[in-house]
Amino acid sequence: MTLGQSLSICFAKYAKFDGRAPRSEYWWFMLFIVVVSCAAASINDTVYGVVAFALLLPHLAVASRRLHDLDKSAWWLLLGLVPIANLVVLVWFCMKGSQGPNRFGELSS
Repeated sequence: MTLGQSLSICFAKYAKFDGRAPRSEYWWFMLFIVVVSCAAASINDTVYGVVAFALLLPHLAVASRRLHDLDKSAWWLLLGLVPIANLVVLVWFCMKGSQGPNRFGELSS
């Protein structure tokens, strides 16, 4: 998957929390978020706030789909709010997804 494919999928499914997302889709979108956020922060705080707010829902959606690819509930995203324990979620995002269909469906895209 390329950056462009990832962006088009993530923005097309910006509020879709069901389904699955492969590693490449998640990490390409994260790279986009980091680059755009850094650019917005270099302009001023207001622009950064608008960009961060605009990208929050698509980020949560792709993160939940990424956890679904690992056959885990999206509720595990709340673990990201706990210091140190959020590293568990980071490790999960780096892991290969489950093979074939799982309880969250078939891997599309």
